[in-house]
Amino acid sequence: MPTAKTAALITALLSVLVLVGGCTRFVDGHAVSIYDNPFKVAGLPTTSGPSGPRSGVPDSPLTATNGDRGPMDTLALNAVDDIQTYWRGEFGKEFQGEFKPVEKLVSWSAKSGRTEAIEFCKESTYRLVNAAYCRLDNSIGWDRSVLLPTMEETFGKMAVVMVLAHEYGHAVQTMAKIVGPKDPVIVKEQQADCFAGAFMRHVAEGKAEHFTINTSDGLNSVLAATVAIRDSDPDDPESVHGSAFERVTAVQIGFTDGPRACKGIDIDEINQRRGDLPQSFGDDEGRGEFPITKETLVELTKALKAILPIDDEPAYNYSRATIDCRDGVATEPVSYCPAENTIATDVSGLAERGTSDTDADDPLPLKVTGDYNGYVVFISRYTLAVQQGRGQSLVGAKTALRAACLSGVVTGKLAESGRPVSQGDIKLAAGDLDEAVSGLLTDGLAASDAEGKTVPSGFSRVDAFRAGVLNGESTCMARYS
Repeated sequence: MPTAKTAALITALLSVLVLVGGCTRFVDGHAVSIYDNPFKVAGLPTTSGPSGPRSGVPDSPLTATNGDRGPMDTLALNAVDDIQTYWRGEFGKEFQGEFKPVEKLVSWSAKSGRTEAIEFCKESTYRLVNAAYCRLDNSIGWDRSVLLPTMEETFGKMAVVMVLAHEYGHAVQTMAKIVGPKDPVIVKEQQADCFAGAFMRHVAEGKAEHFTINTSDGLNSVLAATVAIRDSDPDDPESVHGSAFERVTAVQIGFTDGPRACKGIDIDEINQRRGDLPQSFGDDEGRGEFPITKETLVELTKALKAILPIDDEPAYNYSRATIDCRDGVATEPVSYCPAENTIATDVSGLAERGTSDTDADDPLPLKVTGDYNGYVVFISRYTLAVQQGRGQSLVGAKTALRAACLSGVVTGKLAESGRPVSQGDIKLAAGDLDEAVSGLLTDGLAASDAEGKTVPSGFSRVDAFRAGVLNGESTCMARYS
């Protein structure tokens, strides 16, 4: 999050993305917004039951070439079986032609020696830590020794299912002929993420034979896995899958609106979503990191005042996060006291939260850290002052989601070019959105009310933030009033 004066030029104007396909449900003939109940997840109940393989269900009869019949292959084959069953029922509803299951499944060990390694899609699997769909022979393959165990160990078994749902999404693209050789890779990847999200809703609805997932920590972990396998360096030519914000957005589109909405993802739609959002570090030597200090927070308050002005501006205390407050509680490292209309900040604590400690040797970080994971919490406490100024409740689930959504509004505005330095010498950087999304999934402090309470669904927290970034303030008020 560099200063506005040193930020690289960002192209295009942020446009409004409106996906209305799954925004309403009908009850007794009346349209009901899926956002009316903040404890629901895209219209589904928030559940806290098991996530993973169902007990007592026979394993799939599918087999994998070169498989070892071990637990990873069994997990993968059961996943493919459920995914194929889903698409067998859904394909004809949205696409022309006949659904034909993937013809060949291939398993390999990335730990095998060079002479023992097999070929997949005309390439050697020697040290190949990957899962992929091969269009050459309509096959799906996976590394059972490194990739899948690492995904399971870090994010749980449903993360493995998510990976294979993504790869099967590429098979669906091929069968449906909705992408071609000239389509950018980012379009193919975003569609596949979206199709995976659609399948995950099928699982969340209890319709999958081998798997189940709850819509609280289970779905949170799947989204966290999506964040982990993001394109972390937007300037790398091999970055073709999208940022964490983009990947989670695609998954949420599929989960909320189904395969039909996934068909609508093309390069124009992706560019519309990207708008003014930074896509490169440019000449930023800090690679998007802007250490949190009292001085940077003062600049941020100038931006907040310009973006979300209120008549009764809050006071700021930068010495500590705990203050005497008769109608609020401390939410370290930043608190908002309604009675005093004061935002109190433990600057060193917030700076620690915003410190990037990503290990370059860790291919699947459990959490994406960085400065914006701190800045967005500060922003969210300001949005409580905004809500108080509008006479809205400061306690409850809708308060928490309004805070996340309005924080998204500020985040989107911080990306806009042409903001005068007098309105805060601070700018959104590439990677900031990913840090915010990761924080929303892990502890949700940026989506909490004045008492620090949030909703259990990380999906809902991220969805609210995303709505603010992409759609603006009016959407926040319409959804969470």
